Amino acid sequence: MKRSEYEADLAKLHAELVKLQFWIKEAGKRIVVVFEGRDAAGKGGVIKRLTERVSPRSFRVVALPAPTKRERSQIYFQRYIEHFPAAGEVVIFDRSWYNRAGVERVMEFCTDEQYERFLRITPAWEKDIIDSGIILIKYWFEVSKEEQTRRFTQRIDDPRKTWKLSPMDLESHRRWYDYSKARDAMFAATDTDISPWYVVQANDKRRARLNCIRHFLGLIPYEEVERKKVTLPDRQKAHGYEEPDYPYKLVPQRY
Repeated sequence: MKRSEYEADLAKLHAELVKLQFWIKEAGKRIVVVFEGRDAAGKGGVIKRLTERVSPRSFRVVALPAPTKRERSQIYFQRYIEHFPAAGEVVIFDRSWYNRAGVERVMEFCTDEQYERFLRITPAWEKDIIDSGIILIKYWFEVSKEEQTRRFTQRIDDPRKTWKLSPMDLESHRRWYDYSKARDAMFAATDTDISPWYVVQANDKRRARLNCIRHFLGLIPYEEVERKKVTLPDRQKAHGYEEPDYPYKLVPQRY
């Protein structure tokens, strides 16, 4: 896809996201969006495009670090629930409670009993979330083995992207099939009629971004909220004010 075509379509979707933002605030809706998937599948790129033209007070991104000792002693879902939206908010989880079904399972950060209990109770927990009035949307991003390898190699060679390459990323590359088995078990247990998984084919980043955002908009029955026409007011008179001769520490204009 040509960049010009991609950017033109993205601009249209951004305009619709702004309409959605006004509607969510007007209607008092609460939305939770879960982004999961293969490492290097492009989740962050979609989240960036999804949120770059809307207010961060309306669209909040939650990307939690590894749990602290205190958090590990809590009920598993507890640290996620505290980030859930109030009326008029969208909360986007960049990785979520499904860590337990993925990295924690593969890397043996949880016990078999904890893992099995998670798969057993999550559908009922998510149903309760939805029954409370929250719109819950779950996305899984999938890439091929070859494309994941290409992206990881790019991260190694590009100094702008080295921060994206963690020891867990390297393990996810090595343990491709362990993660495949974990994904399959997660889908079998938690891909329900009331809370389905939507799979984004993400080998082509630009198409994945557009497809995901368009799909997200299509899931929400939003309407355009009528707004008063904005008129820019005249600037006030100076009434004798003059700029001071102050020695400002100016940033050098090197560009």
